[in-house]
Amino acid sequence: MSEFLLTPEADQDLNDIWDYIAHDDIDAADRWDTKLREAFAMLAANPHAGHRRRDLASSSVLFWPVGAYLIIYRILGSRVEILAVTQGSREIPLFLKSRLGDDG
Repeated sequence: MSEFLLTPEADQDLNDIWDYIAHDDIDAADRWDTKLREAFAMLAANPHAGHRRRDLASSSVLFWPVGAYLIIYRILGSRVEILAVTQGSREIPLFLKSRLGDDG
């Protein structure tokens, strides 16, 4: 695998993260955007690098931490689909229920 796909919601997550960080430091926002996108590419090349969290989600989503952020993704055929990028400190089961419409 070498491709990743951002859902529209995950793309918006990236924009929101950039905007939040850029409010204080545009260079830092750019560095975080780069760091997260590099993690997406790494996950596309190594899709099973992430881990399942049955305590957080009942479906086949995988998790990968990057600093204080959590990338939530799933493997779809030959691609990795990035579902969300969020703060790891969130109430992840509730977030997934609202984002995915089910238990994640």
